[in-house]
Amino acid sequence: MAASFRMQRLAQRPLLSAVPPSRTEARRSLFSTDACIFCQLRPRVWAARPARGPGLTLQTRRLAATSSTTTATETSNRDSNLPDLTNHYTIFRETLPAGPPPASSFDIPLSALKREFLRLQNVIHPDKFPPGPAKQRAEALSARINEAYRTLADPLQRAQYLLREMHGIDVTAEDGATKHALDPETLMEVMEVQETIEEVGAGPEAEGTIAALKKENDARVAGCVKSLAQAFERGDIEAARQECVRLRFWYSVGEGLREWEPGRTEIRLIH
Repeated sequence: MAASFRMQRLAQRPLLSAVPPSRTEARRSLFSTDACIFCQLRPRVWAARPARGPGLTLQTRRLAATSSTTTATETSNRDSNLPDLTNHYTIFRETLPAGPPPASSFDIPLSALKREFLRLQNVIHPDKFPPGPAKQRAEALSARINEAYRTLADPLQRAQYLLREMHGIDVTAEDGATKHALDPETLMEVMEVQETIEEVGAGPEAEGTIAALKKENDARVAGCVKSLAQAFERGDIEAARQECVRLRFWYSVGEGLREWEPGRTEIRLIH
């Protein structure tokens, strides 16, 4: 009787396929595919993670941090190499550490000055900066360094700069011919050069005479630069002013002699 009752109850139960699978069966079906459990679950895990914006991967963050550090280092190094713009001498602190005379010699080692000039231009060259304020600042700084180099590399420009900026004497001013007139002795020498050119300028011996005048003028320039250096180094500014005026005239004579051509009977002097 009891066995008959159990058979009836079993007959009334739905088929096994209609029964929801047990937890064990669910696990078994999960492993029944070819893919491993990690590969099957990974899409669900990534889908559940919050989305990240572009460029926020770990590698990108590391690259950004490295780039930022590199840029900051480069900027710091560049700033530490920028020159002191107080005056032309402070710009070239390696070549001219003592500053202008009389603290240092009037003569300048031109090879060392050129090396430092090229190094500075390499640091701040405008082509290294993108268009904008930084590039404009680099252009202005580059022009300032160029001006300082050209001035210090030439004895006459260097002397004129020292007199003007350090001692308030501008021999190049419009009234310079009146306030800073050439001494009579040098004026006579200049007139003699002019007269010699007038006498031989159209003759067959003119070229030889002009060549001799060029050598004489080069010697005058060298002697004047030497006297100018001595005056600055002993702090005699009046003597330096007089020698600077003489040097201006000898520079002008030299330029006129270089521009001379056969047949000309005069040279043009600018002072």
